[in-house]
Amino acid sequence: MAIGRKGPLGFWPVVAIGIGGMVGGGIFAVLGLAVQLAQGGTPLAFLMAGLVALVTSYSYVKLSIAFPSEGGTVEFINQAFGPSLFTGGLNVLLWLSYIVMLSLYAYAFGSYGASLFSKATQPFWRHTLITAIIVALTGLNALDAEVVGKAEEWIVAFKVVILLFFVGVGLWSVDPSRLVPSSWSPPLELITGGMIIFLAYEGFELIANTARDVKNPTKTLPRAYYTAVIFVIALYVIVALVTVGNLPLSQIVAAKDYALAAAARPFLGAFGFTLIAIAALLSTGSAINATLYGTARVSYIIAKEGELPEFLEKRVWSKPLEGLIITSALTLLVANLFDLSSISMMGSAGFLLIFAAVNASNYRLATKTGSKPWVALLGLAMCLLALAALVWQRATTHPKELWVLAIMVGLSFAIEAGYRVLTGRKLQPTFVKER
Repeated sequence: MAIGRKGPLGFWPVVAIGIGGMVGGGIFAVLGLAVQLAQGGTPLAFLMAGLVALVTSYSYVKLSIAFPSEGGTVEFINQAFGPSLFTGGLNVLLWLSYIVMLSLYAYAFGSYGASLFSKATQPFWRHTLITAIIVALTGLNALDAEVVGKAEEWIVAFKVVILLFFVGVGLWSVDPSRLVPSSWSPPLELITGGMIIFLAYEGFELIANTARDVKNPTKTLPRAYYTAVIFVIALYVIVALVTVGNLPLSQIVAAKDYALAAAARPFLGAFGFTLIAIAALLSTGSAINATLYGTARVSYIIAKEGELPEFLEKRVWSKPLEGLIITSALTLLVANLFDLSSISMMGSAGFLLIFAAVNASNYRLATKTGSKPWVALLGLAMCLLALAALVWQRATTHPKELWVLAIMVGLSFAIEAGYRVLTGRKLQPTFVKER
């Protein structure tokens, strides 16, 4: 996410925001988990998840042009469904889903950092580094979020170059026998392998928050959304192909918390392992910084519209400081108390629900957005089917994770319902179409 940018945004800066949001750290965190579920079919799993994101990006394009607002996703659902309990609950769920994303990035930061130490001490270092990075970047955001924000485009470029270097070298040593259909998981596990890592694609929706500042939005936004999503789909599929094609599945699963670094060792040696680990630390660190800023900002917008306690509306040094502190505290708890599988499941399920609602919003507003209703319905169906596959598979293998998801969703609507009873306030749209 670009922070503190001034002036109208052209095509490439908007594309960079979308790519930066998606390749923020998710691929470093969830690659091993995807391999554990999809095995040799991991590239196909990433492709399936990417297609859900690509179809959903159609709704984001149409809604971003029709309702340009800093509220982004929050605003789209509000415009379609009004100030209802459904809208408010989903808005709080979006905030909680961002907290899960932050937890995933922090978990990945801790895991890749710990991989540089001896195996016996890795659990200690993982939790130490998780806590340290969240506390440090919370302090940075409280003081001056623009410090890292000014370097964000360079960081995005660096991590994309590192991933391209990884695939450029690794493709030459891929063993095709590790990718044949006989090495794939059964269909349900294959789909679940894609959907449990779906949150690695969610970052394209950050483009929506910049729509008001985009130059020539009717032309720029469609090209930027689709370019960013298609590029990242191709990148993820090739990264998965190189990973599975170079390292035995058992070794990837054994190192699933830092799988990308482990996959670089066969063709780049210890240097490759260290290079990818350092790239992961930089990538996830910058993603934590950008998401902390953006999530606290969403907290403020939601509070302004009546969805979170009123003290979140207070602004210190022009920043939503209280929202930042609450977000960081919850991130510390989730990142330190849950494992990678639970965090990924919560985040992916949360964003599939949110994206289903955005597709439903575009269908409901099709006459205002100039959309083809069948495309919005297709996106809605894909999100719901993906969520159903994810829930069904986890129910049969890790039923306790569903309780965590149920609590997360239930808490979102409970917060909204309780706040409405206490204050009587309702959502107000941030965008009003000029007549």
